[in-house]
Amino acid sequence: MTALARLLFGRRARLRWIHLILGGALAMPYVLVGSVVVGPLAGDADVFHSLTLQLASFAFGLPLAAVTSLFPLTRPLESWVVRWLCGVEADRLAYGPARTKGEKGRTAAWFTLHLGAGGIIAGMSLAVPPFAAALIALPFVPALRDERAGLPGVLQDAWALALAPVAGAAMLVALAGCAAGCGALLARWAPALLGPSSEDRVAAAEARAADLAVRNRLARELHDSVGHALSAVTLQASAARRLLDTDPEFAREALAAIEDTTRRTVGELDAVLGVLRDGDAPGTAPAPTLAADLDGLLRRTRAGGLRVTATVATDPEALPPLVSREAYRTVQEGLSNALRHAGGEVTVALRVDVLDDHLRITVENPLGEAGGTGDTSRRPGGGHGLRGIADRARLLGGAAEAGDVGGTWRLHVRLPLKGAEGSRTTPPGRDRETYAKDTA
Repeated sequence: MTALARLLFGRRARLRWIHLILGGALAMPYVLVGSVVVGPLAGDADVFHSLTLQLASFAFGLPLAAVTSLFPLTRPLESWVVRWLCGVEADRLAYGPARTKGEKGRTAAWFTLHLGAGGIIAGMSLAVPPFAAALIALPFVPALRDERAGLPGVLQDAWALALAPVAGAAMLVALAGCAAGCGALLARWAPALLGPSSEDRVAAAEARAADLAVRNRLARELHDSVGHALSAVTLQASAARRLLDTDPEFAREALAAIEDTTRRTVGELDAVLGVLRDGDAPGTAPAPTLAADLDGLLRRTRAGGLRVTATVATDPEALPPLVSREAYRTVQEGLSNALRHAGGEVTVALRVDVLDDHLRITVENPLGEAGGTGDTSRRPGGGHGLRGIADRARLLGGAAEAGDVGGTWRLHVRLPLKGAEGSRTTPPGRDRETYAKDTA
């Protein structure tokens, strides 16, 4: 009984009932237009005193409703109402105007169905409750049994008076059942008539794919910039603490590197958050590139005590901007992995050169006791950096490899130079002819 009562009078049933009443209210103007036509055809009869003529007016008005449903706002408004009142999942409905003939036809069918079922349920909701209430009160209110009350004469009999309250309650339950049934049917048919078409699904899938690509890109940027900064700052702070008494000059350099690292990372973080907030980042720091920022990256890494030998056998200024940006992130992540997993007691070798129209980046360091850079068990949640490097390389048409090569952890990345467009960047204060040299 509890389940039946919830089905007939629960919150969802009540909301769907309201949805049907709204459909009945929307149907009234069309019924009035229909009565203007039906009345003269019936010899100027009083339409509203004849159930047959009322139904005829109702039937005449529904095709008019189907025509007016072709307005662009019909499908979005109906979808929102169905979502909130009928309990249909949002992703099963379309919220844009109907464009194709099929979409317009399904929208017209839904609007006609909504107004038709709503008009019937609304009419029953107006007529049944007063009559049912009169039947329930009939044995207890003698005035209702007067002929002037307009009730059928059979209700004067004793058996009819005894059954009248039961009949009244049954009519109310039947009304609730009709409303719940119609509401459930409309909720079931709504996705088929108001749902997205195949074109809408393709467009939504493309939008989701584009959004996912942007999110993955931002995740990689945050991981590379913030992750590297935290690793570098941790190592720099540890080195400064150890040498504060014995080598104050080195400690000052390490603290200065910490300040520089955090300042640059805050700028990069602000740029990424600007993209998240506004889809653009006007006024924020540009993305770092190999040409403009490699020296600073090496300086900050070395300030933490990590020994890095870097050989740049090409001119970073000549690289396309996109390749330069991705190459910087690749080098940054390679050094960050060495900071996290190999520690400051090993020497990391970095080499950047060009071969066969591909920029090659190689980062090598000896494997430590715990597995060196390749051991992600030392840091919970590890492994995202190498996956991000592989994703960056693949998006540019390149490739990335990482693994143990004879006791040395080796990261090797190839980025194609052909096809990368854009202006070339020049780091301030650098000599183009003398930059390709050993910076160790």
